[in-house]
Amino acid sequence: MANLCDLHVHTTASDGDYTPERLVRRAEALGLSQLGVTDHDTVDGLEPALEAARASSVRVVPGLELGTDWAGEEIHLLGYFLDIRSAALNRELERLRRSRRERAAAMVRRLQELGYHIEPEDVAAGDGAVGRPHVAAALVARGCVRDVDQAFAELLNRGRPAYVPRFKLSPLRALGLIRDAGGVAVLAHPGLYHGAAAELLPVLAENGLGGLEVHYPAHGPESVAAYLDWSRRFSLVPTGGSDFHGPGRHNNALLGDCGVSPEVVEMLKGRAGQTRSEILFPR
Repeated sequence: MANLCDLHVHTTASDGDYTPERLVRRAEALGLSQLGVTDHDTVDGLEPALEAARASSVRVVPGLELGTDWAGEEIHLLGYFLDIRSAALNRELERLRRSRRERAAAMVRRLQELGYHIEPEDVAAGDGAVGRPHVAAALVARGCVRDVDQAFAELLNRGRPAYVPRFKLSPLRALGLIRDAGGVAVLAHPGLYHGAAAELLPVLAENGLGGLEVHYPAHGPESVAAYLDWSRRFSLVPTGGSDFHGPGRHNNALLGDCGVSPEVVEMLKGRAGQTRSEILFPR
């Protein structure tokens, strides 16, 4: 993994198992050169990650991941090299986090109505962005289900009895938010969208999308070849990352899986504006 860059990882600031500091230490131990910290709907993990990186050989690429809705399909956009002090960005992120808290409370109420012994205080995310994985973990801790997979399959997935939809941005709104904060937007894991990416990608590209997550644990060789072709066709930076949340999570993806070269990071930085990135995020 020497000199590879994993541009898609999560910390305890959202739904990851590792603190930002532990994640940086693990990346250094693996020989990764750069780490894209991309928590869901929050940038709260970036300051501690950047601070930890100052004492390591790892460079942290500041980012986040925004969930959006496109014709009923949940589409994720990654943003890199953002100004995390942007007032507009932070107002929108607080709105999203508030929606997440309200959704978690609604799911707990539904579970209680279904006879599950779970309390609001069981769903803990600290100050981070609470999500369904936290509800699933609470169900496991209470002995209501065997594991997180069972919690999602039987209760929390779309169409299951405790599922509650949450407020989501439109893809174009999320793209604009990232660009207005000085960042570059990347369409995450296009292979997970049941074909919707082919319809959406031209629209996003016309509105300033900067990259496409080509290399991803769930993308097979044929998909990677197709997405590389898409990235060339729409002049997008072909990125990659593990979507690491912790050991045994997300199809057992490991930190460093689907890493890319430092040249890819430089191309992304160029799309975001190199001067701004260097000023806001020194090593």
